[in-house]
Amino acid sequence: MNAKRKQKLYIILALVGLAAVAVGLALFALRSNINLFFSPIQIAEGKAPMERQIRAGGMVREGTVDRDLDSLDVSFTVTDYIEDVEVRYNGILPDLFREGQGVVVVGSLQPGGWIRADQVLARHDENYMPPEVADALEASGYSPADYKDKAEEVSKRVKDSAASTQN
Repeated sequence: MNAKRKQKLYIILALVGLAAVAVGLALFALRSNINLFFSPIQIAEGKAPMERQIRAGGMVREGTVDRDLDSLDVSFTVTDYIEDVEVRYNGILPDLFREGQGVVVVGSLQPGGWIRADQVLARHDENYMPPEVADALEASGYSPADYKDKAEEVSKRVKDSAASTQN
């Protein structure tokens, strides 16, 4: 092999090596930023990673919202009506957040089985269920329509009880 060909071969090998390193670094960076979605039943089965950012969703269980009067700490339970997972959040909840409605939380699963939420996302209308929640329910063998009916029933009960306490 003459010197000119050898030089071209080394340059091509160096470029391929640099491209492989760049792709590897990009994939490593993306891996740490991916938020996978888990339903409460998947969390209970141990499929969710501990202390790594995940998204979890379901319905806010009626009667579980507990607000600390001296701070912005809030704890509540997210359910898929099969399993429950406790969520603890420090911050202002969205205006649409309420018991019996769909919610997606972004946070990390702690060793005690609860989620430390960094962000809480609430649904945006009466008929909305987050797609991840609907998919997780279908994967578990349950119909999202059944849960929508349950959520509407719980929402009506919560509204009725709120109206009766105001009167």
